[in-house]
Amino acid sequence: MSSNLLSYIGWTFLPNLVTGWIQSLYYGLTIRAGDPKPQPGTPRYIKHRQRIHVAVIAIYLIYTIYEADYLVRQEGNFYQDLDLPVDVDERKIKARFRRLAAIYHPDKAVNPEEHANAEIYFVKLKSAQDTLADATKRFAYERFGPDILTWQHVSSIRDYILVGLQSIAPLYGGSIVFMIVLSLLGYLQWGRYWRYLVFACLALIEYHTLTRPYWSPILTKVLNPFFTTFTSHPPILPFQFLALAHKATFTFFIALGQLSPLFAPQDRPAINSSSSSAVGEQHLQRLEQLAQSSEIETQRLLALEMAPLVGDEAGQNDMKGRVREWLVQNTIRADPEVRDAMGRAMAKRRVGAPVGARPVAT
Repeated sequence: MSSNLLSYIGWTFLPNLVTGWIQSLYYGLTIRAGDPKPQPGTPRYIKHRQRIHVAVIAIYLIYTIYEADYLVRQEGNFYQDLDLPVDVDERKIKARFRRLAAIYHPDKAVNPEEHANAEIYFVKLKSAQDTLADATKRFAYERFGPDILTWQHVSSIRDYILVGLQSIAPLYGGSIVFMIVLSLLGYLQWGRYWRYLVFACLALIEYHTLTRPYWSPILTKVLNPFFTTFTSHPPILPFQFLALAHKATFTFFIALGQLSPLFAPQDRPAINSSSSSAVGEQHLQRLEQLAQSSEIETQRLLALEMAPLVGDEAGQNDMKGRVREWLVQNTIRADPEVRDAMGRAMAKRRVGAPVGARPVAT
């Protein structure tokens, strides 16, 4: 439970946090200094964030499944406790237990601490031998795990299957009700088809694995041959396979929830031509009002600056002349076209010609 809680907490903030870091690092490495970077909300920025976010979620999904597999291997199973292959027969199981019991019997411990540890380990070996040597218990253990040791009033394979199915029924019933309620409330809309499909596949695989006298072909023909051939991973038992399938399904649902804000279609109000024209007219009216207010403010500031010259016609004429000269020098003559025209006119003048002479005809 604590592992699932920590995993859920990690899913709530780690993908978004890592996506932001990687996107900033990507822009820092691929965009030269001084060049503009894509701004949040632009199509390019959104496209980059979608791709990086999908990659981060895929990697975190694989890591979560690897972590669950690591925990399953740490817990071990009865075959690993006795150091036996999964297809061992009853005779070899009993012979292996007698050999280990002769080595690890509690009576051979020297001090009380070693005796206590040896007694715990011997009880573990005895439980493994009693379970695997009994065909009915072995069938139940391989499909439901060590929980069967606490089940009472079960003696046949049918009893074990019924009790096991009753133990997982609340999980599936509660999950499907939870998903339907969230869908009716408007949540889990994006990826809803894949959620129901994966959930149905999980239920069918688990039912097939628990009720058939043979192991699932996924284990016997795909996973275990791959692990034993290419890795040092021990063979996976059916109950371990189902635990990993539950974890993978849980993290897959969370991954869909993380991706939905990026890919779910956003509801946008439709804008018709009449409403767009009305909005345009409103913007024009606001611009006109802004221009009028700016003109009034400019006239007020100009009158304020000319206040010391009120009644002084000579001073006003002098100020107007200087303003006119400033406009000619800094506005008209500074214009590139005017300067070019003046240059061409000066080039056409005859050298040494009197003032007023016509320029040379070309």
